Amino acid sequence: MRLILLALLLTTPAHAQWDLQHSGTTADLRGIASVGAGIAWASGSNGTVLRTEDGGYLWQRCTVPPGADKLDFRGIEAFDANTAIVMSSGKGDLSRLYKTTDGCQTWKLIATNPDKDGFWDAFAPYSDCCNPGDQELLILGDSVGAELRLWQWTEGWEERELELAYEAKGHALKDEGSFAASNSVLQIAKTTQVDKTWKYRFRWASGTASHAMISYVRVEETPTCEPCREEKTSVDVPMAGDSAAAGIFSLGFRTDLIGIAVGGNYEKPLSSERTAIVTSDGAQDWTASTTPPHGYRSAVAYDATTKSWLTVGPNGTDISTDDGRNWRALKPGPTEAPDADSHWNALSLPFVVGPHGRIGLLNPTALSATGAASSQPRAKP
Repeated sequence: MRLILLALLLTTPAHAQWDLQHSGTTADLRGIASVGAGIAWASGSNGTVLRTEDGGYLWQRCTVPPGADKLDFRGIEAFDANTAIVMSSGKGDLSRLYKTTDGCQTWKLIATNPDKDGFWDAFAPYSDCCNPGDQELLILGDSVGAELRLWQWTEGWEERELELAYEAKGHALKDEGSFAASNSVLQIAKTTQVDKTWKYRFRWASGTASHAMISYVRVEETPTCEPCREEKTSVDVPMAGDSAAAGIFSLGFRTDLIGIAVGGNYEKPLSSERTAIVTSDGAQDWTASTTPPHGYRSAVAYDATTKSWLTVGPNGTDISTDDGRNWRALKPGPTEAPDADSHWNALSLPFVVGPHGRIGLLNPTALSATGAASSQPRAKP
């Protein structure tokens, strides 16, 4: 009986998830950043940036950043209703960062990829362990000439060339790179503790046409932070990685050492083989999910309120309530759009975005009977 009940829990889909919203655009949306209190920003093709201050009731079409009308904005980080940074992905100088501080009325170009053969995949704000007062960004790119590319930007560096982060000054595997899927293959650690003196600083996913890997940097914190010793490690993981179209597309971590990576093969979106892996030690050891998501997935996020994980992709949405070991499908209810669960690219709870201007808002009943996911404001860079 217990086995039958478990099978029913794993196979019976839950109902109600994404309420479709009117975005006012047909652009392919690839980036989403929810600040909280109804404020969110989205980004996509043709220099598109959208903004809402009322939980998505009205999405404002932002001014296109200068010279960006043909750029593909695959990542966005937002800090409040007025301040956001958007990243375009493309070869060489088509990879750029623009920043607005006036609610997207005007934009300033703050960084351009200095590698003519480079390609930016993701970026995230962080503070240097030894200079915590400096507000910075890390920018993850594909390797160039078998050399890792992890760029560092600091406020006020608009007139300076980007610097390679210390941890990136090393060799990469031939053709090693990451996926610019949902701006979530680079994760900045917050409060994760490895032992008494070591903490994780950040992690990122990459790979080649033959295997997938996750790299992480841990920092030794001392009372004076001098010296600030750092170590970088890369580990192979049991994720789909048997072609250039397969690998890790998104990383998610709680504020402890629990983490999940999702992906698969985007050319085989219906295949569920090796589409999710989990870790309980921050990034060192990874195991495949017992019951994986039901296809290729491009983004994953954790809702602390309900202790649930959500992952999305072209063919559906899945939920896990046991930290990624088992996943079950979320399917539209009888009063919802029949495809409300699918055609999604990126996730920042409670919002999700997809192709052709597609935006969804998490239904309050999707994860619990008491409320939807919430987000906390981030520190402004």
